[in-house]
Parts: sequence; structure tokens; C-alpha cells
Amino acid sequence: MTTDATTRIAARLILPALRSEALSGFAHEAGRIADALEIGVGGFIIFGGTAESVRRLTADLLRRAGRPLLLAADLERGAGQQIAGLTEFPPPMALASLGDPAVVRWAATVTAQEARAVGINWIFAPVADLDILPDNPIVQTRAFGGDPNDVATCVRHWIEGCQSAGALACAKHYPGHGRTTVDSHITLPVVEAPAAALRNADLLPFTVAIESGVASIMTAHVAYPTLDDSHLPATLSRTLLGELRTKSRYDGLVVTDALIMDGALSGRRESDAAVQAVQAGADLLLYPNDPRRVRDALEAALASGNLGQSRLEQSLVRYDRALVAATAPTPPVSRGPFDSAEALADTLLKSGMVRGSPPTLVGPLDLVVVDDDVGGPYPPSSSDYVQRALGPELIGRYSGGSRVVMVLAEPRAWKGRSGLGAASREALAHHAAGADLLILFGHPRLVAELPNRAPVLLAWHRQRLMQEAVARWLAGRFTKPR
Repeated sequence: MTTDATTRIAARLILPALRSEALSGFAHEAGRIADALEIGVGGFIIFGGTAESVRRLTADLLRRAGRPLLLAADLERGAGQQIAGLTEFPPPMALASLGDPAVVRWAATVTAQEARAVGINWIFAPVADLDILPDNPIVQTRAFGGDPNDVATCVRHWIEGCQSAGALACAKHYPGHGRTTVDSHITLPVVEAPAAALRNADLLPFTVAIESGVASIMTAHVAYPTLDDSHLPATLSRTLLGELRTKSRYDGLVVTDALIMDGALSGRRESDAAVQAVQAGADLLLYPNDPRRVRDALEAALASGNLGQSRLEQSLVRYDRALVAATAPTPPVSRGPFDSAEALADTLLKSGMVRGSPPTLVGPLDLVVVDDDVGGPYPPSSSDYVQRALGPELIGRYSGGSRVVMVLAEPRAWKGRSGLGAASREALAHHAAGADLLILFGHPRLVAELPNRAPVLLAWHRQRLMQEAVARWLAGRFTKPR
């Protein structure tokens, strides 16, 4: 490959984001798509949409590009996490709680099969971080757990299930986001843990991911001064990405976490961060705000010699190799340990009482929702699936029936905290008094923040899958109305 040819395809290292909107679908992204394809980006990350709209989008992108693309999505909880009409799964920690790695493998396989069916070929999962710090505001139930060996086992099964079904997997966020107390979306976290602890615990799932043949690894916008005294985030660290290539002997794709995040941009422009990431050893640049300016910065760095041609060519070789794997024919569908995700959700609730015993309920229920997830830049999913599923005959505020309080608290980037916010605590202090049942859609440790001693059912996540499972569980616990 000549120097000029290499320079011209520097944009292959860039993956812009496309977000669906409720009314317009992806139509409002027309200008962004046209510009990205004109400069020659290597693919896109896709957020939202329906199965049909995503299928049309990916087919149109490939047709207009005239070449294969890496088309990625965050699908930690199944393809339905982003794409309406596809299968949702409970969060990774809920899957791991069943103690059966076959469940994790099955969830990954179904996720990959459904993703490929709508044109997504790269899945940004599994989360290989450890849930070891209660104050962590962003990992929580996204992790498989806190024990490095158990997490590593789940990571291996997720990768093998995903990649055997034809999609690329991505272990994230190297070298581990589990010990952060602030969110890298809004600042640069610094992890001061001893190097030995990080190498013996946090890095273990990534080591196993590499041994399992993971196609890609995503970097953390987190600084680890005991591993690299430059205090740079891992995304920009020649030391940490160099260890990944040398000590860990990893030759798959390294992709940055989203470049819109402040953890990567602290004290630098987006275009400078992009160049610095590639200089450090990253292959692909995820979700910049201005792809054209990043492309120009890469080309300028190549022209000036600040970015070596050989460094860029290494990334392009890995990119081409990943494209071959991502566009290979998909294998036939295989059966798993459950007939459906709904059956899995019901199984989780059968052992879901984490405080007290399942109560007998009198309807119509006085159902109260305490939603800790409202207020950020992106609205959370609906909180009324339980009410819709049970219907007006079983739900009626102030009707004299049993009081059930639903607490919804998922890890969301804008919160910057791990526990319940002040408004939620105030609402609980009022509504939980005299409650017959509390239902927690969140991390199990949040039980400690729930007032009084009412029984608590753990439902893990606010997603429609778990809310409708809760409705089925509640429907089986009624006596006749008073």
C-alpha cells in the first residue's frame, strides 16, 4: 500500500454514531450519513430503531458505500436493548446469578443471530469489568459480578456464543472500569489501586477474553497511575495499549470508547485525542462528534510524520481482517437452556425475593412508581409496562388494595452516582410507608437503601422484559378484592 493510498483511507478508522428518533427514525441522520460515506468511514455505531428500520438502514449503508462496513451496536442486554422487536435479555449480572454459563452463551448466541439478521455485525459486549466498588456509578449490573474468575468464565462463554453465531464480540473496558468512583462520560476517572491488584483481578477477564479469541477490545477513558505514570486515560496510553499488544499478545481490533466522552477529551480537542489514540495503538475511533475533522487530523498527522504510516497500516490490516469475519455466513440457529427470554425472566423472579417472603396481594393494587432514572439527556424506557400488563381491573390507586412500590434505578451515564438520588429517597420515605411489597429494578445492593422492612422482590432492570415478568408474578399472588 503506497503512502498516498494509506492517507486517503485514514477515514476507515472512524465509526460515527447514528441515532434513531421516535418520529423520524434515521431520516434526520441523512446529512451525517452522506458526509461519513463521502469521507470513507469504516462503519457506524447504531442506536435505537425498529428491526425493520435498522434492516433498511444497514442495507442502504452497504449499498451506498459499495463495500463492507463494520456496523456495531451496544447490545449488552440482547439485540432488543437497542432495536425494538428483537429479544431483550436481563442484564449480565442477572444472567450470571443463575450460575449456569450455558445461559450466558445462549444469550450471546441469540443476540448475535438477531443482530446479524438486521445487518449489525459487531456487538459491543461483553462487559469484562468487575462489580467490586459499591460507589461505581456506571458499571453495576452491566458486569457479570465481582469475582474475577466467575466474570472471566462468563466473558469466555459470551464471546464464544456471540462469535460462533457470526458477530464480532468486544470485551470492554480495558483494563477495567470496575474501580472508578466517577463516570468517564463526564470526567476522567483515576484508579489508584495497586498494580498487583489490577493485574491479578481486573485484568483477568481480559486475559481470558484474549485466550477465547475475542475479535475486539474497547479501551477505558480511565487513568491508572500505578500501571502508567503518564496519568493518561488508557485510550491514549502507549504503555497500556503497548502491554496489550506485547505482554498479552493481542492482535485483534482495539476500539476506543466513545470520543464524545469527557474522559478522553479532558484538556484536549477531539481531533487531537483521536490522533493520540491511534498513536498509542488504538485501531478504530468510536463516535466522534466531527468525523470529517478527525479524518483531516489523521491525514495531517500522517503528512507531518507525527503518525507513522506503519502504525496506520497495522490498524487497516486488523480492520480488513475483522471485516472478513464480520461478513462471513451465519451458522444455523441452535437451541438453548430456555425456550425464551420470558421463561428466563420468570425463572429469575422465582428466586427473586431478597428480603422477606412473597406476600399475598389484594387488588386492585395501589401501584406506585419511584423512578430514579428520569432527568438525563436520553429518556429511559417506559415505567408503565407492569400497569399495562395487569390492566385496570388489577391496578387502581387509592382503591384499598395492597400497596406495591416499584423502584427503578439503572446505571445511567448522567447520574454520576451509584445509589438513589435525593428525590427518589424522599419519594420512598413517603410512599414506602405501609407498603406490602417493594420491587427493585436495579442492583441488589440497593436493597439497603429501601426504607422499612417490607418484602423486596429483585427484578434487576426496568426493561420491558422484566416489567412484564413482574406483572405475571404479581398476577399469581392475588386474593379476591376487598
